[in-house]
Amino acid sequence: MLERLKRRLSLTESDKDELLEDLLDASEGWVKGYTGRTRRPLLLDGVVVELAAGAYNRLGLEGEDSHSEGGVSMRLDGLPKHLATLLDMYRLAKVGG
Repeated sequence: MLERLKRRLSLTESDKDELLEDLLDASEGWVKGYTGRTRRPLLLDGVVVELAAGAYNRLGLEGEDSHSEGGVSMRLDGLPKHLATLLDMYRLAKVGG
């Protein structure tokens, strides 16, 4: 998955490999927590890579809800809808409580 993430971010150098691996690990943990699974289905590899790419692009913007720079504004919403739709298909139901 590291090579997929590097291609997505157009990175060729290896000096960021440890950071990218950390982002992949965090994204995988988030996917497992969201779906309630202890093992991530292989079909969700792309979701993990996309979440890690988003996390990389948001480095330095932690804690912000929106960001404006050079006349360009963007909202930093949570999980993108298309990823939520994919993850919801693999979410385990919780019973009891």
